[in-house]
Amino acid sequence: MIKKFISRLLGKPAAGAVAAAAAAPVALAAAPAAPVMPAGKRVEVPVSQHHIDPSLVDERAVKVVRTLQQAGFQAYVVGGAVRDLLVGLRPKDFDVATDATPEQVKGLFRRAFIIGRRFRIVHVIHGRGRDHEVIEVSTFRAYMDNSEATQVAGNEKTSKAALAGSAHAVDASGRVLRDNVWGPQIEDAARRDFSINAMYYDPATQLVIDYHGGIADVAAKLLRMIGDPATRYREDPVRIIRAMRFAAKLGFEFEPSTGSPIAETAPLLANVPISRMFDEMVKLLQTGHALASIATLKRYNLHRSVFPVLDAVFDESRGSPLDHGQKQEFIRQALADTDRRVGEGKPVAPSFLLACLLWHDVLAGWTQRQADGEHTVQALQQAVDAVFDARIGDISGRGKLGADMREIWMMQPRFERRQSNTAYSLIEQARFRAGFDFLRLRADVGEAPTELAEWWEDFSMGSDEDREALLAAVREVQRPRKGAAARSGKPAARSTPGEAADAAAHDHPAGGDADPEPQAKEAVDAELDAAEGTADPAAPARKRRRRRRKPAGAAAGVGAGAADGEAVADGPGQGDADDGPAARS
Repeated sequence: MIKKFISRLLGKPAAGAVAAAAAAPVALAAAPAAPVMPAGKRVEVPVSQHHIDPSLVDERAVKVVRTLQQAGFQAYVVGGAVRDLLVGLRPKDFDVATDATPEQVKGLFRRAFIIGRRFRIVHVIHGRGRDHEVIEVSTFRAYMDNSEATQVAGNEKTSKAALAGSAHAVDASGRVLRDNVWGPQIEDAARRDFSINAMYYDPATQLVIDYHGGIADVAAKLLRMIGDPATRYREDPVRIIRAMRFAAKLGFEFEPSTGSPIAETAPLLANVPISRMFDEMVKLLQTGHALASIATLKRYNLHRSVFPVLDAVFDESRGSPLDHGQKQEFIRQALADTDRRVGEGKPVAPSFLLACLLWHDVLAGWTQRQADGEHTVQALQQAVDAVFDARIGDISGRGKLGADMREIWMMQPRFERRQSNTAYSLIEQARFRAGFDFLRLRADVGEAPTELAEWWEDFSMGSDEDREALLAAVREVQRPRKGAAARSGKPAARSTPGEAADAAAHDHPAGGDADPEPQAKEAVDAELDAAEGTADPAAPARKRRRRRRKPAGAAAGVGAGAADGEAVADGPGQGDADDGPAARS
């Protein structure tokens, strides 16, 4: 740091900048010279002018601020929470900014953890289990331009050695890889992205500290970048996606100089780690304004080649125009349902929404593999794996998200099998509501029989007597069809997933003594259980029913009919354990 300071006094370039220029002259030559720090002026705005309702401020965020202030540090609620409070919204998340270092913050709280390398922050955790809340605490950062940073030729993965021990580093395009140099509040405000996110709220005094006219921009519904927009997008290309999200969520317009560099700098999004882009996409679609977010992405031509998941949504190369129209309606209803739930304050599972977005990719692969002769369950598993690899990458197999998506998809063929043992076990599964809502959404757009969705809704909400009556009704419908198949002695042709869905309302396997092949069907159910990972290892083995022997010809005919009944339909809904199936209708 001393050498850099002396070099600046003498007008010499920093050693890191010289080395980086030699290593990547073309990339650095394309980037403009870094501007001086954007001038900001501290303005203290009282409650009589900003009108923030203190009851909208989370008490746990207030407690974190109070603890830091009582320890002698400055502390404020900062960023998007202040922005939302100014427009009368209850913020979903609360962030706190302070002049305490991460180590000092951690020492003040019993459950606090320092995370991150690019930005070192502290997570202060309140509560436990599903009801826990995380308050993110960051230290005021100094405003640093690229000439003062360590220049690296690669990225986070390829330049780990060069980044080791570095507090401030950028790559050849100007993207910030490390930003952990502490500074005063005025510099912390200058290094934030938009003026509406650079305000600080003190719950104790109810003052809003505004350095860059953020309150005026909120009133004017204007998105204005602090500093030179092109440079700020190069520092962190994800700011482009954040801008789309704020515009859609708040209904704000871009200030001209803020919007104009987006097309030029959008290709830099390819340098952002896939995990971060994935998180930003999920945020974009769960603001409660998913439809508006998609429209904003289209407006700036960012709906393609930015998010692999959205590429699947807008891919018109697969299927007929009619199929594409049905897919678009399915996606529109899924996004609208998500927006509605967010607006009603209900929880939204990202796994459900992602399962909807990628369903038709899964369906196309599933259908093709079955046409190639693959068994139904294996075909679906292979289609799911292929979509994860192509659209989500290494995120797909990690944690609960990928497991929940897989379970929703693998549940769809099980809805086709309305046997007593299958039906009762299915409604007990933790993800049944999500799987059922997926089926209902498919039925709403004509991908699955409406009768099938209504049957499962009645079964899940009915009494024991109602459920037995529903199963008996299915057996009655099944009996004459199987009898006809037995008399004809002709094997039924294997159905595609779509054909099986169309036939499901009239020809579903049902449990009971009339079922000619219970052991085979139970084996398929067990296979689906194993594929979903939902089989109960403690459950006793199913007992095989003893049957009267049938004539060889009749048995062959019935077996053929059973094979036809086992064809699986294609299929996609939103739900959680708190909502009954009728809640979304």
